[in-house]
Amino acid sequence: MPESTLTSTPLRLILAAICASLVCLVTVMFSVYVPDTHGFFNVGETMIYVTALLLGPLIGAFAGGAGAGLADFLLGFWYFAPATLIIKACEGGIVGFLGRKRPNFRSKTLWKIFTFTIGLAIGLSLAVIGSIYYSGQVELTIGIPPPPTPNVVFSLPPAFWYALGGLIILFITLTGFVLEPEFGWLAFTMLIGGAVMVAGYFLYENFLLFPLFGIEAVAIAEIPINIGQMLIGLVVALPVFKILRRNLPQLKS
Repeated sequence: MPESTLTSTPLRLILAAICASLVCLVTVMFSVYVPDTHGFFNVGETMIYVTALLLGPLIGAFAGGAGAGLADFLLGFWYFAPATLIIKACEGGIVGFLGRKRPNFRSKTLWKIFTFTIGLAIGLSLAVIGSIYYSGQVELTIGIPPPPTPNVVFSLPPAFWYALGGLIILFITLTGFVLEPEFGWLAFTMLIGGAVMVAGYFLYENFLLFPLFGIEAVAIAEIPINIGQMLIGLVVALPVFKILRRNLPQLKS
């Protein structure tokens, strides 16, 4: 398939529908709950980020909003669906837009410093949030439709998150210093998109959820949980995107 075929409107519509379906699918079929801290996350963010970076802001926005919004309905969280439609669309659109607006630093040294700084921030944040909110007994639910009880129950010690955070710092730093000095920009775009997601849900839960649907939520308590979901999605999305981009260059939009 020639690279130019991605400018075809029918093909882009098909890709948008497929990606939205994949966002919905991975959101619905894979979820993790930590009873000790009430932390909950899914891997839908990963698919949103990969789609946005590969196919651009329009498809990223559609896949994020429509896919995640539909997942809310299917999982029974219908009262979040209107917000999700907007918030996840903004998230995908921002990541896709910024992914194509990389600044032109003339110095590779500046890019390496930038990439290292971003990697350090992500690794440390993941270690802290993961060890606090995602340690202890973990309940993993996999399936379409989701089963009524978790499929797998296991334990994650805080040391797991410390090690994972260290590996992420090492991975991003080595990639930036050895292979691609600008690598940090990809992570930065996902951090910005994720920050919009976190802020969007905080505002919705704090100001609109109860007036619209009569449902109370402790919005501030969800902030670290949503940050954790964003970081985990980012960590998975980075290598997935690089592998797909290397092996499927025709997906460049």
